[in-house]
Amino acid sequence: QDQDAVYHPTATMLTSGLLLVAAVAFLSVLVLMSVWKQRKLSGKLPPGPTPLPFIGNFLQLNTEQMYNSLMKISQRYGPVFTIYLGPRRIVVLCGQEAVKEALVDQAEEFSGRGEQATFDWLFKGYGVAFSSGERAKQLRRFSIATLRDFGVGKRGIEERIQEEAGFLIDSFRKTNGAFIDPTFYLSRTVSNVISSIVFGDRFDYEDKEFLSLLRMMLGSFQFTATSMGQLYEMFSSVMKHLPGPQQQAFKELQGLEDFITKKVEHNQRTLDPNSPRDFIDSFLIRMLEEKKNPNTEFYMKNLVLTTLNLFFAGTETVSTTLRYGFLLLMKHPDIEAKVHEEIDRVIGRNRQPKYEDRMKMPYTEAVIHEIQRFADMIPMGLARRVTKDTKFRDFLLPKGTEVFPMLGSVLKDPKFFSNPKDFNPKHFLDDKGQFKKNDAFVPFSIGKRYCFGEGLARMELFLFLTNIMQNFHFKSTQAPQDIDVSPRLVGFATIPPTYTMSFLSR
Repeated sequence: QDQDAVYHPTATMLTSGLLLVAAVAFLSVLVLMSVWKQRKLSGKLPPGPTPLPFIGNFLQLNTEQMYNSLMKISQRYGPVFTIYLGPRRIVVLCGQEAVKEALVDQAEEFSGRGEQATFDWLFKGYGVAFSSGERAKQLRRFSIATLRDFGVGKRGIEERIQEEAGFLIDSFRKTNGAFIDPTFYLSRTVSNVISSIVFGDRFDYEDKEFLSLLRMMLGSFQFTATSMGQLYEMFSSVMKHLPGPQQQAFKELQGLEDFITKKVEHNQRTLDPNSPRDFIDSFLIRMLEEKKNPNTEFYMKNLVLTTLNLFFAGTETVSTTLRYGFLLLMKHPDIEAKVHEEIDRVIGRNRQPKYEDRMKMPYTEAVIHEIQRFADMIPMGLARRVTKDTKFRDFLLPKGTEVFPMLGSVLKDPKFFSNPKDFNPKHFLDDKGQFKKNDAFVPFSIGKRYCFGEGLARMELFLFLTNIMQNFHFKSTQAPQDIDVSPRLVGFATIPPTYTMSFLSR
């Protein structure tokens, strides 16, 4: 028995020693495998900082300032470099030349969709925006054609926007010049345009459910711009199981999906295959037509998530751009005055603006373009993925490599914009004061996956801005020189500062 007592501690020490050795060995193998995998995959990847296992280049990046961090790294490694967001390997493209070379000149190779971890929690490769390959092609073709059927790009949708602008102006009038936060005023209005296409009807501005949908959209959109949102981009595999603000973003996305599902079920019950009322009906009809096709992409999951893509993208981007625009115009009252002057001269006060008026309004057009350029809504672009082993410049990108086309670096490319950090409509005007196009104006991206809502968004930006400015002066709570126009958050999205303003009748 005494002998046992002597041996026990040694046996325990031996066991824990062996466990420690095993653990160290296991970790070493993981590290080696990770390094070997990065080596093996590297083909001939663009240069970049050396990553650590699992955490990648986390230590070189500031999640609060992801865009700026990446731009700083590009100063060292050039316009095309490789970075590891945790275990994700990304090739980053900076400046107009590199982005155009990839997205336009090699459009097919760069047409796959990369990750957007927050949204992927819900979309998982379904729906028009976050899918790749044949699915993306079919859903995209269908969506473009169906939006056209419902009047996008035609008089039909223009009248819808003008009618909605009327409702917005009434609701601004009712504020009697009080200082208000314009966020939900704008998102309700913009959202109603896309709602009338996808759901066949607009929402009442007082509708509680509508406001809660807009809050969910804004909440999840803003989460992607936060430091936590960027951290989630790197470590989603672990963080999706942990408590934190990401769980709130998931709840919001889930709420949006549930709402769309309810809408679809209602449409199914009341469907007349001979007269589609909206986008959902058209998709349901296509589902019936393709019932026997085993490879069809027209089924419930793609319907719900494509509808959500359109509803979300058609609400958040245009309303956030307008919200940024108002702030910029209050900061630059001289520019606001010139837009007022052009509206009065070309349109007058007695009729509603029409989309064709923009042809005679070069200054207003330049201001809208400059608002979009400065607002830089999706600064890192939606991630792409190469669809096969791809030779790009002197590099070889293995199939499946994710690519960030840094749209912000194109919109701020000093070769194309004389003072990219300044808000200045002259960036889009020639010496005679006429509107001039610019090859680095890419807020809607370019190439095969450009935003097909571009035509609708441009029409909305012009009609909403001119309708509002025909009727109102903007007043800030601060003197112009004290207004800070730097963004509140920059991550996947750019979020303008929160502010209040007053709409004074002209």
